[in-house]
Amino acid sequence: MCNEINRGYSNFNVDIFPMCNMTFEETSGENSTERMDSVAKALEEVLSSALPQGCITVGVYEAAKSLNVDPDNVVLCLLATDDEQDEDVALQIHFTLIQAFCCENDINILRVNNTRRLAEILGEVKPGGEPMDLHCVLVTNPKSSTWKDPALSKVNRFCRESRILDQWVPFINLPDR
Repeated sequence: MCNEINRGYSNFNVDIFPMCNMTFEETSGENSTERMDSVAKALEEVLSSALPQGCITVGVYEAAKSLNVDPDNVVLCLLATDDEQDEDVALQIHFTLIQAFCCENDINILRVNNTRRLAEILGEVKPGGEPMDLHCVLVTNPKSSTWKDPALSKVNRFCRESRILDQWVPFINLPDR
């Protein structure tokens, strides 16, 4: 799409969307591995700061309820699997529906592959003692105000840049610590 728009302005010797002709590494100005590591670190910071504020919704069913009630309050959606869960058809159907809803409502989405690390960040059990369903995690704005967090801005920028490159659901590897 960007190339078609840029071609329409070729008489003006101007590139209206210069990022569309660049690789992801060129748009970020950093090495790809370093970029992914910095986004993963920013994601960990977002989750760690959102948790004590009560701005985390965990679980596919709970996320669907929250998205239905107040989608404008959701600032980020994480869809998490491990390698053995990639073949779970029911889970992939849930992910497809959640992704469609998030795209329709302009909610940034990330795929995360390390549910074990996600459990370390968020805690492994609910207050009642049962394990959490970490396949879908929503980050919401605090009730009192709009959340201004540099780490969240970095993650959101990564999502926007990925969409420019037609990667609508970017993938982040949360490294083990």
